[in-house]
Parts: sequence; structure tokens; C-alpha cells
Amino acid sequence: MQIGDISLTLVELIGALALILLTVLITILISRRSSKSQTDTLNLHLNQMNRQQAELQGRLSQMAEDQAQREHKLRESLDTRLDSVSEKVGKSLTDTQERNAENLKQLHERLALIDRAQKNIETLSGEVSGLQSLLSNKQARGAFGEKQMQDLITDFLPANSYSFQATLSNKKRVDALIHMPGNQGDVAIDSKFPLESWRRLMEAENSPEETAAQRDFARDVQLHIKSIAEKYLIFGETHDVAMMFLPSEAVYAELHSHFPQVIESGFKQKVMIVSPTTFMATLHTMRAVMKDAAMREQAHVIQKEVGLMMEDVSRLDGRVAKLQQHFTQTSEDMRMIRISTEKITKRADKIDALEDHIEQTPATNIADFRAADRKSGS
Repeated sequence: MQIGDISLTLVELIGALALILLTVLITILISRRSSKSQTDTLNLHLNQMNRQQAELQGRLSQMAEDQAQREHKLRESLDTRLDSVSEKVGKSLTDTQERNAENLKQLHERLALIDRAQKNIETLSGEVSGLQSLLSNKQARGAFGEKQMQDLITDFLPANSYSFQATLSNKKRVDALIHMPGNQGDVAIDSKFPLESWRRLMEAENSPEETAAQRDFARDVQLHIKSIAEKYLIFGETHDVAMMFLPSEAVYAELHSHFPQVIESGFKQKVMIVSPTTFMATLHTMRAVMKDAAMREQAHVIQKEVGLMMEDVSRLDGRVAKLQQHFTQTSEDMRMIRISTEKITKRADKIDALEDHIEQTPATNIADFRAADRKSGS
């Protein structure tokens, strides 16, 4: 075969064609192998991607589930906390309301107390005004001091141990006489006091007139002490000491603090100045003296009663001895009774044992019973 300038035989042509076909086949095989390798690689990558996608989906699902559980736990925690906070807030509000109600109640009570105190203050103010008007009157002031003195005496002394507005042998009337036991004489008590000079002293305090007011006050009190000594100290009739009653503790304290010469003058003239407090103590002492004197007067009666009481004690002792003998005999009788009951109990136990033995032994005649009885008795 002639192809252009090249001449080929049929064998060569067939060989050339075969070579071409072989080349094409090899190329195709190579191409197929390459495509298969690429396909395998691609499939491998796809499988890996699928596995990774599945893992990713699993992780996403796990993350979603975990997230859901966290949200559920967070919701439960928030609900619990909200309930706790709501409960605390409610309790706090309740407690606050209760405290407010209690505070309002206490406030109302205090306001009521304040109202009552204000009323008491108003009443006291009126009483003070009345007392001031009372004390401004010399005669009324004397009656006030005398009433206070009489109340103290009647509270602390027996009714037959004092007299009010008694007249002495010198025709002088004393505010009170306390009858002391024996030959001690009656104690005279005067309840008047020169309050005008005391008032002037209080008004002149921290002023240039204070010295003159102090001098006048001391002079008036000493004159009153002298008048008491002259009118109420009677030898053989009254006690050696008389008393001047001061209805004010403030005046009494002022005398002892700043006017010792007045107190000394009272001691020298045997006139004792007393306030309500010291007068109470003096009355207690007088009552004790009266009680002691009354007991001494009744000493023979007490001795007689003590003797009778000793006889009663002796008689009681004899009766107690007899009662003890009865108790002793009763104890002996109880002991004998216990012995008898123990014997009875032992005999009952023997009878019970005999009956049990008879029930357990197959005796057929009286001889067997007696033998069994002798055996159990032994």
C-alpha cells in the first residue's frame, strides 16, 4: 500500500494498526486506572467527610443536648432562687408589716401614756398652784404641816400613845404629844415653821441680798426654836427633848448644809429638828421603846404562859413516848404476821408441788399415792 511517499506492506500496515490500537488501549487503560484511582481517592475523601460530618452532627447533637440540660438546670436553679427570693421577700414584707404594726401599737400606747402624763402634769400644775396658794397663807401652811405630821404619827404609833392639840399645864397648846412609857414624859412636837424667811432666802439666791436673807432666816429659825423650848419643855411633865417638824426635806437639807449654827442652837436648847424622813425613823424608835416597855410590864404574864407551855411540852413528850410504844408493838405484830404469811406460802408451794407430782405419776392405788407422797416429802 502506497501512502504518500511511504510504501507499506499489509503486514506492516496491520502491525502499525495493531501498534496504534495497543497504544490507544494502553492510553485508555491508563486513563481508566487514573480515573479509578481518582474516584477511589474521591470516595475516600467523601467517606472521611461523611464520617466527619456524622461526628460533627453527633457532637452538635451532644452539644445541643448538653445545652438543653444546662438550660433546664439553669431554669430550675432560677426558679428555685426566684421562689426562695419570693419567699424571703414575702416573709420580709410580713415581718416588716408586723413590726410596723407593733411599732404603731407601741407608738399609740406611748402617745396614750404621753396624753395621760400631760393630763397628770396639768393636774400636778394645778395642785402645785393650789399648794403655792396654800403655802402663801400662814394659817393654811401651819394646817398643812400639822396634817402631814398627824398622818405620820397615826401610821406608825398605836392609837393610845399620842394626843393632838393637847393643852399643857402652862396653858400652852401643843400640836402633838407622844406619850412615852414609864416616867420619861411626853414628847412635844411643833409643826409650825417660819417659811416666809425661807422664801425670801430662795428669792435672794445669787444676789446681793442673799447674805441678809441668810441672816434673817437663821435668826427666825433660832427664835422659833427658843419659843418651842420655852413653851413645851416643862420639867416633870414633858420629855427632856421637844421636836420641831419641817414638812420639807429641802429646807431640812439646807439647814444641815449651810446653817450648822442653827442645828447646834437646837441641840443646846434640846429642840430636835426633824424632816418627814427622819421623823419616820424617830417614830420607829419610839414604837420599839413602847413595845419593849409593854413587854417588860407583861413579863409575869409571859413567864406564866411559858410555864404552861412547858407543861404542855412535857405532856406532849409523854404522849409521843406512848405513841412510839404503839409503833414498836405494831412493828413486832407486822413481823409476826410476815412470818405466818411466809409459812402459809411455803405450805401452799408444797401442796402445788404434790399436785404436780400426782399428775405426772401413773399411780393406780392409794399405796402408790402414799409412796409418791413420801417420796416427794423426802
